[in-house]
Amino acid sequence: MKTWHKVAYAAGSLGTAVSYQAFANRIQFFYIDVIGISAATVGVVWFIYGLWNAINDPLMGDLSDRTRTRWGRRIPYIRFGAIPLGVLFVLLWAPPGGIDPALVVVYFFVTIFLFDGLWSLIVIAWTALFPEMYKREYERAFVAGLREGFSVIGLIIGIALPAVLVANFGWVGMGAIIAVVTVGSFLVSLLGSREDPANIPEQNLGLRASLRVTLANRAFLWFMFANLSKEIIFLLLVAVFPFYAKYVIHLTDGAVVLGMTMDAATQETFALGALFVLAIPMLFVWTRITQRIGGRRAWQVGSLLLAPGLVVMFLASDFHTAMLGILLMALGFPALLMTHNLLLADLIDEDELNVGQRREGAYFGVNGAIIRLAFAVQGILFTFILPLSGYIAPPEGVGYIEQPASAIWGFRILVGVVPIVCLGVSLFALERYPLHGPRLEAVQSRQVARFAARFATPPAQDAAPPARPRT
Repeated sequence: MKTWHKVAYAAGSLGTAVSYQAFANRIQFFYIDVIGISAATVGVVWFIYGLWNAINDPLMGDLSDRTRTRWGRRIPYIRFGAIPLGVLFVLLWAPPGGIDPALVVVYFFVTIFLFDGLWSLIVIAWTALFPEMYKREYERAFVAGLREGFSVIGLIIGIALPAVLVANFGWVGMGAIIAVVTVGSFLVSLLGSREDPANIPEQNLGLRASLRVTLANRAFLWFMFANLSKEIIFLLLVAVFPFYAKYVIHLTDGAVVLGMTMDAATQETFALGALFVLAIPMLFVWTRITQRIGGRRAWQVGSLLLAPGLVVMFLASDFHTAMLGILLMALGFPALLMTHNLLLADLIDEDELNVGQRREGAYFGVNGAIIRLAFAVQGILFTFILPLSGYIAPPEGVGYIEQPASAIWGFRILVGVVPIVCLGVSLFALERYPLHGPRLEAVQSRQVARFAARFATPPAQDAAPPARPRT
């Protein structure tokens, strides 16, 4: 495929990141601190939502593997689902006013379930194209770098900019802008998306058999432990940061930062934006490091480099100290962004050699289900830590309320202690992940040989019989 095809396909990572991160970063803050639903109620909804994802993602992955259309297995979901996904994203931020609070909770419950179901289907279909379209390691590394470049831009838009967008356009306006970016990027990705009919098996294993085979893969199980722990870190950081910025480091309007006067929203955007802007050049560094030491080892090193920044964030009481922690986190953060996709592609390649079918949907679906348990874990943490710490939700129309010292420590624990524990779990799992070294080299060699044999040019036939010898 041409380079522009690869860039177009990778652009889908922008829509994936911006919608997911804006949702994860702001939705709880919006319904707890702005709409006024109790933290315990939102936590219960979040817990149920996380459990639903344990079922939702494998179903969507299996549906993607089983689909048969003239456009392919994956592409139709992106083509026809992108615009409805954008509409649902806007509706997340537009709960009806003047109704019973219980109905607002029902609205919250229904909209996040509809949004996430369609989001899962589209993103699993888009992601499944990656290992299917790109077989060789150098191509995967190149496209993975492109994907994460778009992903970082999406992270900046989805995490750092919503506060500014809300301040200028309101919550619905923010949702509409993010929705346009999301829909546009998925539609652009179609320009670089192709499906190989040879990868469609005549008969699938079936959902139950597919789940059994997938979950019996020991390497995949250790991968899931590591990936779940990493996802909990990301979810906690983006979900807690608005509370952390407001109540722990006390961002206020009119503060002078680097000689510039900034309001609170701009300071929050500046802090989170710095992490992702620095991640862009660091992605090139981590691409080279990963090529030298492998995805698993790069993930481990990146995790160790992330820890000092988390410690500083835990101790910070002002904007500048928190910024130091964020800058330190930028050293290891890009490695955690990019390496899990490479490990998952390797797992799918080995599975094809063992099972005889390419089952990207099954693996991405089960992986998505496990990682979405991070939402359930986060819901439990919010349900227990915020009320137990004494957090007080501001009354409607009141922007700020002084929190007790115990609530401040609750936010510190969520932004520092819990992520460091998760890093330890991730490192433990990666140390036991077996698909590396000679085993991985054997899988890669066999896959390259199979791919080359499929597209090998047959020997040219003689255009004419050999001339007769002269007599």
